[in-house]
Amino acid sequence: MDIDVRNLHPLEIRLLRHVSEGEKITAERLIEELDYNVGQCNQAFSWLSGKNLIVEQQRIRRTLYEITDVGKAQLKEGTPIERIFNLLVTDGPHSLPEIAEKLSLESSDVGSNFGLLSKLRACSMGEGNKAQALIKEAPIEVTIGKEVLSRAEREPLDEDSLSKDEKTFVSRNSKKRGASSSPLKVVEREDVTYTLTSDGVAAKKVLLEQEITGLEFGSLTSQMLSTGSWKTGSFRPYSLQTPPPRIMLGRKNPYASYLTWVKDKLVSLGFEEFDGPLVENEFWNGDALFMPQFHSARDIHDVYYVKNPSHAKMIEEPYLSQVAQTHENGWTTGSRGWGYSFDHDFTRRQVMRSQGTVISAKTLPTARIPGKYFGIVRCFRYDQVDATHGADFYQTEGIVLGDDVNLRTLLGLLKMFAEEVAGATEVKYVPGYFPFTEPSIEVHIKHPSLGWFELGGSGIFRPEVTKALGLDVPVLAWGLGIDRMALMHLELNDLRELFTPNIESVRMRRGN
Repeated sequence: MDIDVRNLHPLEIRLLRHVSEGEKITAERLIEELDYNVGQCNQAFSWLSGKNLIVEQQRIRRTLYEITDVGKAQLKEGTPIERIFNLLVTDGPHSLPEIAEKLSLESSDVGSNFGLLSKLRACSMGEGNKAQALIKEAPIEVTIGKEVLSRAEREPLDEDSLSKDEKTFVSRNSKKRGASSSPLKVVEREDVTYTLTSDGVAAKKVLLEQEITGLEFGSLTSQMLSTGSWKTGSFRPYSLQTPPPRIMLGRKNPYASYLTWVKDKLVSLGFEEFDGPLVENEFWNGDALFMPQFHSARDIHDVYYVKNPSHAKMIEEPYLSQVAQTHENGWTTGSRGWGYSFDHDFTRRQVMRSQGTVISAKTLPTARIPGKYFGIVRCFRYDQVDATHGADFYQTEGIVLGDDVNLRTLLGLLKMFAEEVAGATEVKYVPGYFPFTEPSIEVHIKHPSLGWFELGGSGIFRPEVTKALGLDVPVLAWGLGIDRMALMHLELNDLRELFTPNIESVRMRRGN
């Protein structure tokens, strides 16, 4: 064994002393027996594995579902689908806005759950656009929710233990990212078991012989001097070979440099830059983009709501009236609209901007024809942070409008962003769906480590968007994740590295 045990970290020392040859070492065991937290377990495993003192014996991947605060509330009050069905059975037909008001539910929740009830042939839309129950006894798909949530409250649900009906409920009511608005949260867990290697057994023996416990003092503090507690224990050895810290000269963040480079490139191509406030209202964030107020399409945007002031004072006319009529009956756009009563209170609700397309929509009424516009837009969505997702992120957003623009023009722009701006060598374009564009295209690029991921969406604005905002020419639109482009351009594997406080990482990145 070629290792000095005196240089082991206390977390490593305590683990080695605690376990015996052939015993299984798991995070659960260390948490219970040594009072480690999960982070300390992972750190100790990583260090000891790198030194070949422990070796992985078994790895089991599991998918679990944990109940959220929303789920606990639904367990007490009933799930939305159950409450809607019971209301229609006991009180008779109601319009969807009436259901939302009576049950204090979001319009989008009422719309999506009524759609499921219709699919189950338990409810239908009757006269006067009022929902009505078709049966008296709720189907199992309606009642099973309370049972699933009750089990989840006791302990996380293992996917392998769920029945077919339970899996169906869980798939509709769980999220991996943005789970605060969902009754269940998806947790992917790996249960890893380790054992001591021969070197680990030898290291344990040396630790016991030299009476190194892992409880030695790591530093001498003024409090220890004043109380005399330093006399009651021993100190970890200091290494005189540790190099002194280097002086780091100031440098511009490589991501900031990249954003400047992208702006300069687009301006050189004749684009004008636009921008807007971080706080928007539901009108510009969704309604003006022909996203119905009740429709499940809005579930793709987990927005942050502003508490005070919660609503904007007014919405610009004539755009409010024209958009409202477009939603209700299509107005003069040639569409039938969505066929519901537009909520003028909902449309004033304040949110943190969840997509860059809101700036494109606000630019349309004053845009020049022909014209080219772009923005580097910061957006906010409730999302679980990982290598390719962030709770706040930047999009490069833009529009090109004129009588002669078409799908070929859009594909050329997407090719430029994917190959020249992001630096991808493998690109594919696939059909997509967005309520405000038709046709819609998603562009995907292949990262050398992360594989394929979506760069963003694009398309040609529907007449329901452009005509309601005063335009009658084709408008190309795109919203691409510039954070993800930077992953390729700066040769990174994790979005979080774009905002790292690690100065060494910043100095080593390309673009300085």
